[in-house]
Amino acid sequence: MSIRIFLAAIFAFITINASAQKGFPFDGEVRAFKHQDSLKMPAPGGILFVGSSSIRLWDDLEKRFEGKPVIKRGLGGSELWQWVEYYTPYVLFPYQPKKVFIYAGENDIAASRTAQNVAGSFEKLWEMIHAKLPNAEIYFLSIKPSPSRDKFLNEVILANNLIKAYADSKPKTKYIDVATPILNKKTMRPDSSLFKGDYLHLNSKGYDKWEKVLKKYVK
Repeated sequence: MSIRIFLAAIFAFITINASAQKGFPFDGEVRAFKHQDSLKMPAPGGILFVGSSSIRLWDDLEKRFEGKPVIKRGLGGSELWQWVEYYTPYVLFPYQPKKVFIYAGENDIAASRTAQNVAGSFEKLWEMIHAKLPNAEIYFLSIKPSPSRDKFLNEVILANNLIKAYADSKPKTKYIDVATPILNKKTMRPDSSLFKGDYLHLNSKGYDKWEKVLKKYVK
């Protein structure tokens, strides 16, 4: 082998390896979680919250459920199908949780995925979790109706209905309605006072509503 061919082969290997390490969306955040775990790995049997920015931006999640072994692993902007394709080996299975709370699907719909697509992604994710962690309890937090995404409301409602029907048919699984508590009782539309200025992410008052619903399950 000539030196030119040898160097070309080495370069190709380095390029391919570097691409593999970049991997997938939010891989930097995943690596940050793994670094955090390398310093102090959460004990098995914890209460794991995964999903998109509604989890990542819940800054006082652990404090609200103080004394409970809560592990927060939200990836802002992530979609439910990405949890199926990419993230479970890195920020779900290693913790061996006794309970998994999932909030995802809203970004999928905003990216023009159908309610059926989203429900199908949850079914795949459920199967993966149940196969790997058969004793874990699985909780799906309903997709919230955000004021800034009002045009997707019908698709959100349909996705929630499909996921609830599936969850109701499975063992150790619960669909939790966190959408209704953030509606204005007079208009039955999203209460904008519970959202930040972007009308997409919940503010502290919005998380108060979620905490009230979730506290009987986080134990």
